[in-house]
Amino acid sequence: MSLPVDRRDFLKSTLGAGVGAAALASSQPVSAQRQASASATLFAAPALPRVRVGVIGLGNQGPSHVENFTKIEGVDIVALCDLVPAKVEKVQAMVEKAGAPRPAGYSGNPDAWRRLCDSDLDLVFIATPWDMHAPMAIEAMKKGKHAAVEVPMAVTLDECWQMVETAAQTKRHCVMMENCCYDRVEMMILNMVRQQVFGELLHAECGYLHDLRALKLSPTYYENRWRIDHSVARNGDVYPTHGLGPVAQWLDINRGNRFESLVSMSTNARGLAEFAAAHIGPTSREATQRYALGDVVNTLIRTSRGQTVLVTHDTNLPRPYSRRILLQGARGLVQKYPEPRIHIEGRSPEHKWDDLLAWREQYEHPVWKTLEERSRGAGHGGMDFIEDFRLIQSLRTGTPMDMDVYDGAALSSVSALSEQSIAGGRVVAVPDFTRGAWQQRPALGIVNV
Repeated sequence: MSLPVDRRDFLKSTLGAGVGAAALASSQPVSAQRQASASATLFAAPALPRVRVGVIGLGNQGPSHVENFTKIEGVDIVALCDLVPAKVEKVQAMVEKAGAPRPAGYSGNPDAWRRLCDSDLDLVFIATPWDMHAPMAIEAMKKGKHAAVEVPMAVTLDECWQMVETAAQTKRHCVMMENCCYDRVEMMILNMVRQQVFGELLHAECGYLHDLRALKLSPTYYENRWRIDHSVARNGDVYPTHGLGPVAQWLDINRGNRFESLVSMSTNARGLAEFAAAHIGPTSREATQRYALGDVVNTLIRTSRGQTVLVTHDTNLPRPYSRRILLQGARGLVQKYPEPRIHIEGRSPEHKWDDLLAWREQYEHPVWKTLEERSRGAGHGGMDFIEDFRLIQSLRTGTPMDMDVYDGAALSSVSALSEQSIAGGRVVAVPDFTRGAWQQRPALGIVNV
């Protein structure tokens, strides 16, 4: 969803406030940051017989989620919103083609999404540019709706706190929709972790390594080129959750474990300007623009259990796609890229890798066993359908979400904290959004559908 504002000025002002909030959070004890206390019990809202859904943002991701919802029982798609009327009309027609009533449409001005939040809904699904995620989710919760937000959940540290507090005050779900937590290999690894295949977990590596130069500089792919503005205004890991989401679940983050501190470093910024010079023109604005975002940003996180997690952001250089998934324990390790492979002492050939997929029959996650056929053809290899299915299932059964507002805040906060670490050249503390409840909150189990 596009908005007619100068996003670069907006980002510079709000992110400056975010860095200040991060410094405050790092220097003060948790009790001085927020006075409220979180519950050790995972939140579950009353069950809904049917879920009335409104979707804000119908650009690249929104329509695919709408399509998934048309295939999930107990969902009524009642409202759609985007600044561009043609996008609303296109998705309205898609819903009708699927045999459902035509949803109401909201478009044409920057505040159209507020009217959607005022309508008769149970869930507001947000797939807009990143800087609108928090304001929209907070508004939805204040209007009595559950909120589901594309990644990252928030841009600044203060937004993370606002979302945590609003969810607690309104007793509404605020879920970050991290689809990579539902990837087939990542869920298989979760199953193996719960069965103690790797022994004590010691280290993980992950990230988002994806050549986005052409898309960022495209005049049409991101409405008003909103994503490039983050590369202009920010230097940090602006998109950490695709790799970090599954790792956080393996390591029981916020559920017996937590991120305690991190340090980040970035390289020089060269990739976007050089690509623009070659493909748009050496004197173009895109080629002469100064980009703040280093081409490679590495963040090293330490957990309360003494584990380390290396997170890499690399989207401005030529490279094959990777999320660099690696998990190492006392008994062995598993790696997803460039190919899924595993080595477990006593089970694998000495000093050699095994094909991880050969272990699938024993360790396939039960969710994939159940939903593989139904998810076939859905976005990102089917994991988008599974994440949407789990969202609706939790709402209809009145059970806790696989990822809640505290998880979304912890993962999203890495962005603002990495910016602070790079700017100050130092280790920074990670806020405890659960306010101590992480020590009693139960770990995510092997859920089934």
